Amino acid sequence: MNAGKRTRLDRIGTDGRYVVVPMDHGITMGAVTGLKDIESTIDAVTRGGADAVLTQRGIAGRVHPNKNDAGYIAHLNGSTSIGPDEDDKRRTGTVEDAIRAGADAVSFHINVGSEYEREQIAGLAELTGEAERYGLPVLAMTYARGPEIDPEAAEFNQAVGHAVRLGEELGADVVKTAYTGDAETFQHVVESTSLPVVIAGGSRGTDQETLQMVRGAMDAGAAGVSMGRSIFQHEDPEKITRAVANVVHDDSEAADALRDAGLAVEA
Repeated sequence: MNAGKRTRLDRIGTDGRYVVVPMDHGITMGAVTGLKDIESTIDAVTRGGADAVLTQRGIAGRVHPNKNDAGYIAHLNGSTSIGPDEDDKRRTGTVEDAIRAGADAVSFHINVGSEYEREQIAGLAELTGEAERYGLPVLAMTYARGPEIDPEAAEFNQAVGHAVRLGEELGADVVKTAYTGDAETFQHVVESTSLPVVIAGGSRGTDQETLQMVRGAMDAGAAGVSMGRSIFQHEDPEKITRAVANVVHDDSEAADALRDAGLAVEA
């Protein structure tokens, strides 16, 4: 790994652990709660301890004045929830575009097992090649999604493990994927790659559920989170970010993290 890439990885994480808050959902879902006044949300989550925030490059100008020296990741593909197929992610920019937008890293989403897998594999491989020339890290969002993949099946973690390994094989530096439900099954996912693995948040649950999921992932050997709606749509994004950061960076238990952040602990 060259010095530039190593330096930029340090900008989006802390000691090899990551609390990233993706807010690229505006392209997918529109200006939903938490994203209309994205400036305030970015200020809140970075004050709460987020290592980095992630958006599409077009709103980088709204990010930088409010990120409190946190890192910035530019996401480079997308789709919409009102289009014909949300799994069909298309390229939205280049590595040079991301650099001009002030990004410390880039990210790219692929759906392993979907009918778009071939094109997305080629897209990620192309992106990592471009990024390597500039010493820019790549966060690969590698999801197991497709007609033959059942998230409720006992072997789902095998598919997720395959997805993260694919990210490494294609040259990514950090991989993000779905949590498989418990530390035991997620351990296989972490062991499937030598790269840092961070988990997605998915649909928002209770604070307790969110923190227990993060705790389980860390117990399995994960390197952190890349968690969007569970954080930016929270009533207090700063506090929930602080709670998540307590688990990731301070190795806190879920209840202690919630309590220390000033959030209620469920009985």
